[in-house]
Amino acid sequence: MRVLVTGGAGFIGSNYVRRLVGGAYPAMADAEVVVLDKLTYAGNEDNLAPVADSPRLRFVQGDICDAKAVGELMTGVDLVVHFAAESHVDRSISGAADFVVTNVVGTQTLLQGALEAGVGKFVHVSTDEVYGSIDEGSWSEDRPLLPNSPYSASKASSDLLARAFHRTHGLPVCITRCSNNYGTYQFPEKVIPLFVTNLLDGKKVPLYGDGLNVRDWLHVDDHCRGIQLVAEGGAAGEIYNIGGGTELTNRELTERLLDAVGADWSSVEPVTDRKGHDRRYSVDITKISTELGYAPQVSFADGLADTVRWYRENRQWWEPLRQRAALAGN
Repeated sequence: MRVLVTGGAGFIGSNYVRRLVGGAYPAMADAEVVVLDKLTYAGNEDNLAPVADSPRLRFVQGDICDAKAVGELMTGVDLVVHFAAESHVDRSISGAADFVVTNVVGTQTLLQGALEAGVGKFVHVSTDEVYGSIDEGSWSEDRPLLPNSPYSASKASSDLLARAFHRTHGLPVCITRCSNNYGTYQFPEKVIPLFVTNLLDGKKVPLYGDGLNVRDWLHVDDHCRGIQLVAEGGAAGEIYNIGGGTELTNRELTERLLDAVGADWSSVEPVTDRKGHDRRYSVDITKISTELGYAPQVSFADGLADTVRWYRENRQWWEPLRQRAALAGN
C-alpha cells in the first residue's frame, strides 16, 4: 500500500507520519509513505527526524500546485491524506492571496491528480472554522458553511471542491473537520506554543479582546487517530467532525499556561481584538464516534503538561523557528 501525505512536514501532518511509520496504525503497518511538502516557513523536515531513516518513508520537497509533480507522485497511490494548507488566521487577514492559491488551487490540483491516477481514497483535512461561530450547542456535519476569515473561507472553498469531485466524478473523498489542535512540534505562531515560548523567555503574551472567545481543544494524537479511522473506514462522500471535548475561553487557557510555566497575570498584555474574531467553536462528534468508534483519549491536563514540558526541553527546535517567523513577517 502506498500513502501520499501532503504537508507531512508540518505540525499535524508530521505527527500523522511519525505515528504511521512508527507502527501506531496496524492496518497500515507495511505501507510505503510519501511525504510532499513545500517547506514554507511553517514546514520543517526536522519534524520527521524520528522516522527519517525508515525505508518505508520518502520525502519530496514540492508544491501541491505543481500539477506535473503531483501527477507523478499520484502514480500507484492508494490513499491521499491532505494536510497541506496555509493555516494562520492573522496572516490571512494581512494578505489572503497565498491562502487562496495553496488551499483552493492546491487542493484542486491534488483532487484532479488523484482522479486521473485512480486513487482509492482521498482524505481532505479541514477545520471547524468553516462553520463560522456558534453561540450555543455544537455543529453537526450538515450545518451550513459560514466562514468569517479569509483563511476559513479558503478552507471552506477547498471542502466544497472535495465534495464536488466526489459528487461529479465519483472520487472517493472524505472530509474531516477538527477543532483547535495542540501538541509537540507545533510552529510557535499558534497560541499555545507562542504563549509557552514567550513565557519561557520572560516575555509578555498577547490576549485578544476580552479573552472570552471559546475554543474546543484537541490533542494532535487524538486528531490523527480520528483521521486514521476515517482513512480506514470512512464512507466516501462523508464529512466527519473530530473534537477534543475541552472547551475553554482564551482567558481560561491563558491562566492554565501561566500556571504551567510558573508565571502570573503580569505577563499578559491585552491587545485589540482580531478582525472578525469568531466567538465560539464547538463540534458535535456523534457521527465519527458512532460510525467509527472515535473518542478522544488524551486528557487536556495531561496533554498540556506534556506539551509545555516538550517546549521547555526542546529550545533548540523552536528558537530558530521563531526567528524564521519574524523574517516571514509574523
